[in-house]
Amino acid sequence: MGMPPNSIPRPTSSMPAAVYVLGLSVFALGTSEFMLSGLLQPIARDMDVSIPRAGLLVSAFAIGMVVGAPVLAAATLRLPRRTTLVALLAVFGLGQVAGALSPSYGVLFASRVVSALACAGFWAVGAAVAVSLVPADARARAMAVMVGGLSVANIVGVPAGALLGQHAGWRAAFWAVAGLSVLGLAGVLALVPTTARAGGPDAPRLRDELAIYRDRQVWLALIATALNAAAVFSLFSYLAPLLTETAGLRESWVPTVLALFGVGALIGTAIGGRIADAHLFGTMYGGIAASAAVMTLLALTAHLAVAAVALALLLGVAAFVTAPALNARMFNVANAAPTLAGATTTSAFNIGNTVGPWLGGLVIAAGWGYPAVAGLGALLAVLALGTTAIASRLHHGTSRVVAGGAGAAAESGTAGLVRRG
Repeated sequence: MGMPPNSIPRPTSSMPAAVYVLGLSVFALGTSEFMLSGLLQPIARDMDVSIPRAGLLVSAFAIGMVVGAPVLAAATLRLPRRTTLVALLAVFGLGQVAGALSPSYGVLFASRVVSALACAGFWAVGAAVAVSLVPADARARAMAVMVGGLSVANIVGVPAGALLGQHAGWRAAFWAVAGLSVLGLAGVLALVPTTARAGGPDAPRLRDELAIYRDRQVWLALIATALNAAAVFSLFSYLAPLLTETAGLRESWVPTVLALFGVGALIGTAIGGRIADAHLFGTMYGGIAASAAVMTLLALTAHLAVAAVALALLLGVAAFVTAPALNARMFNVANAAPTLAGATTTSAFNIGNTVGPWLGGLVIAAGWGYPAVAGLGALLAVLALGTTAIASRLHHGTSRVVAGGAGAAAESGTAGLVRRG
């Protein structure tokens, strides 16, 4: 039975199917974003560039995410959300095709930026849709489903991309992701609620949403998220060469270890999604501290193959247990601006994803070796822990932006989401 055209879906205790469809779409996006960690070596050989320069392709994607999230969130603020999601998935898929056909490093670099712009817009809008479909006390669980798409991408998509790169050429991995984007697009069309064009007094206004940036808690959440992401991806981006050149594993082992990282990521996401709504800061403290400890151990024992493999699994758990909490924290402190909250979180993660591989490349280029990159990651995690501690100390007061706009946020976060009969 259909719903009246102007009614708003009521949140239920079960997670709406649309949230799982968004997670499925994120699987395709995440596979593209992370698969280069297993393709750096074949891309570097084919394009005749160094490993650090090939690593900049990871940063290229992250740069596109940083810029694309707020820009596209603002540009599409008054557009129907499902239509926006469909358009962004289509552009993303075309970006994968362009990457597969790239004749040069420059074209491949540009295709990564374009794909990332679309990916960023999808994350920002998709996150706003996901949290609007559930009650406030289930936001972390909803975000855990979306982040779970990234975890599954690490378990299945990234190792599969590495295998394709080894046996069918790295371009085959790009073609496979293009196909996945088509599946995600079909899922969004089928199950994400149709949205009406925002208008009238309830329409979101960019000026109102930009007000969140007057709140220092928003900036602290952004910095903590960026530092945490930089810590993890300074190492993850160079995990494959660390495994082969430092730990002494054969290149054929790389997909297996990447899959183990993904298994850890899925476990971490599941744990974080269950506990973060009730213990937000505790989840952030525990996960970030665990990441710092794991990367410190890896810096000291990377030459031991068994230790490198085991710690890659543990890093996946530690890194992703914080993801639902970091996402939910931003939506809590920026409650009056759900669309820009999603965009800000996306940008924060990808500022870290940009800076981390760049700093890791500098460490490698300086001749300090891949274990030093793990030490760099541990240092960045400690800085993220300090920022989280500052935010926690200031948490005793209520954010003026949240206090002033909580009611409006609840309305704007769900306004326009309707189902056709």
